Amino acid sequence: MGTARAPLADRMIKVDVTRKFYGDTQILGRIAFEIKRGETVAVLGPSGVGKSTLLRIIAGIDHTYEGQVTRPEKMAIVFQEPTLLLWRSVLQNLMLIHPGLSDHAARGMLEKVGIGGKADLFPGQLSLGQQRRLALARAFAGDPEFLIMDEPFVSLDPQTAEVMLALTETLIAEVRPATLFVTHARAEAERLRARILELRGTPASLAPRLVL
Repeated sequence: MGTARAPLADRMIKVDVTRKFYGDTQILGRIAFEIKRGETVAVLGPSGVGKSTLLRIIAGIDHTYEGQVTRPEKMAIVFQEPTLLLWRSVLQNLMLIHPGLSDHAARGMLEKVGIGGKADLFPGQLSLGQQRRLALARAFAGDPEFLIMDEPFVSLDPQTAEVMLALTETLIAEVRPATLFVTHARAEAERLRARILELRGTPASLAPRLVL
């Protein structure tokens, strides 16, 4: 078990998980793949197969597994829920995550994601789509080398999800992080032109034809 930091000259994310258990139950089997700088990889699979478990391992949130993950330090995560501080303003939610960001730069980032006029409001005053825009702003404001997205468009209506997909596509093209996109919707993965990996089975492993 372990996590290594990728040296600055090596922008490759390397995942080699051999086993993951919850108690006596094995959830994940061997899962090995790499993500290059600027590449988007989507992990698909049915609900409950272990996609979010794998994501937490790769993100460094879960350390109770066998294997190794190598990733750069500059990393951002967009969760299924926006995970905003409800007692802080939109601008404060952004600047608390990125304390080195100037007020001007922070407001510019909010403008870029379409909520520049909402800077002084609180998250509870935003629509769900606007909250998701703020979550994207937080993720991209630090120019991450590695971006992890865990079903970020879940529960959005189709029109809003399409707008958010287009915005995400634009931001990824500008920043060019290595991106891991976890979803159950193949259409979302194809829209982001992702290389698709699929988790199957119990314990879950990559579909044989997609194993590197």
